[in-house]
Amino acid sequence: MGIFLNSKAPYEAYKKMTQNPYFVDKSLLLTDLIPSFGSVNCYCCITRPRRFGKTVMANMIGAFFGKTHKSDCIFQRLAVSEHHVFHTHRNRYDVIYIDFSRAPKGCSSYAQYIRRIENGLVRDLLNACTDCGVSADDSPWDALQKIYEEKEHKFLFVLDEWDAAFHMPFVSAENQKEYLLFLKWLLKDQPYVEFAYMTGVLPIAKYSSGSELNMFVEYDMATSEKFSEYFGFSDTEVDDLYEIYKKNTAFPKFTRQELRIWYDGYYTAAGIRLYNPRSVVLALTDNQLRNYWTSSGPYDELFYYIRNNVEDVRDDLILMISGERVSADIGQFAASSMEIHSREQIYSAMVVYGLLTYENGEIAIPNKELMDKFNELLLTKDSLGYVYQLARKSEQMLQATIAGNTMQMEEILEFAHNTESPILSYNNEIELSAIVNLCYLSARNKYRIEREDKAGKGFADFIFYPDRKNEDCIIIELKTDSTPEEAIAQIKEKNYALRFKGTLGKERPYTGRILAVGISYSKQTKEHRCGIELLDSAASQS
Repeated sequence: MGIFLNSKAPYEAYKKMTQNPYFVDKSLLLTDLIPSFGSVNCYCCITRPRRFGKTVMANMIGAFFGKTHKSDCIFQRLAVSEHHVFHTHRNRYDVIYIDFSRAPKGCSSYAQYIRRIENGLVRDLLNACTDCGVSADDSPWDALQKIYEEKEHKFLFVLDEWDAAFHMPFVSAENQKEYLLFLKWLLKDQPYVEFAYMTGVLPIAKYSSGSELNMFVEYDMATSEKFSEYFGFSDTEVDDLYEIYKKNTAFPKFTRQELRIWYDGYYTAAGIRLYNPRSVVLALTDNQLRNYWTSSGPYDELFYYIRNNVEDVRDDLILMISGERVSADIGQFAASSMEIHSREQIYSAMVVYGLLTYENGEIAIPNKELMDKFNELLLTKDSLGYVYQLARKSEQMLQATIAGNTMQMEEILEFAHNTESPILSYNNEIELSAIVNLCYLSARNKYRIEREDKAGKGFADFIFYPDRKNEDCIIIELKTDSTPEEAIAQIKEKNYALRFKGTLGKERPYTGRILAVGISYSKQTKEHRCGIELLDSAASQS
């Protein structure tokens, strides 16, 4: 046993994870990996956004296959125990587990960083194989080769956070090349490799046509279908977790639907919708919905990705924040491509890091957790130009609506129309909807805003659900080449207000006023008109 060879750490970490009441069994991943053992395809690299279960799966692999501990107590109650591999492969391998996100105390250079791994691994091998001629001066690959030549012994490699070196301040571009050579010498075409499992956020860097790590088969979330079900939580899995939450929690504070709105919305290449697993578990544990994932790690500053090319992406931001999807050509974002400038590079990076989701050639903001971050971006970055200016006007728009000040509403919409945005050509109602959404951006601090929401006998353009049940409820209908009166008439005719009145025999969910808002735009006169009508007031009925 050592720091890297047959370490106890993966076993203990995975055991602790399985004891969490909101643990999800993904152990069948093991059965999908085993067929590659000892084959020409024994190199597997799975990349996912941070906090999507990569380290949990790495620990599971180390705990199941490693010789350190008999792991019956963990796995005999999991799905893998029903598979024939349970007895033939469990605890049968010498596992070399390296977490590349760790560095020695006071580390300030790549030499110190990589020396810890090289010397530690050789020391572990020397202690474990005293009769194979291993020397403390050997490189790790030479030490492993000596053991193989003496005993024909093979190893299973688990490499977690392989791309961590690309984010360390003391690692230069030249060091990054050295690091890739280290991985190549350790793994490529080595007879002692039974299987190599590598995971991280970034796809493998490709520095040349003869890439150092081209022996790995890469599986990312956006383009690779295989392994899709093992990272992130499915609808069914979250259903089960929510039932546990209701049993374990004396006073549950949120509904299953609210959990979906906050954390669902990622898509895999196989078409599976996924929830952010870290956020779901923390929300259930804390009995509170909030931004868990976006407040962790170094990549939660959205502006980092768009700062080099604001002009090419800001109109897309308006559409995405209004709930629309945007066409984009997403390519492989290599670890070497830290400078991102083009629209395609920006969106590729944001998909890789989990800030956007990708499906069928289109990108979108996946859920409320991320939507809140995008809202914050628009409200705080003046370099976004007209987008920032309109976002800052949004507080006035909400106040004017609640006060019934249609003249001020029209002035704000006119201000929006006088900007230089090509999106304001209003070629269709989607563009009008996107701008109206932007003009109400700050309302999201007090409301859950749903577009094209099913209500009464149809679908309302916008419904504003207040966070506090006694605040005003708002229904907005948009019309081009029409009048706000006709928009309000549609709201009344289709009885959209039923969304706020609840069902017969149950307490009314909202007690504030219900406002019908009609907004029209004339393509001929280029003018907006607004109208507001009070549909209902709970206070007047009491």
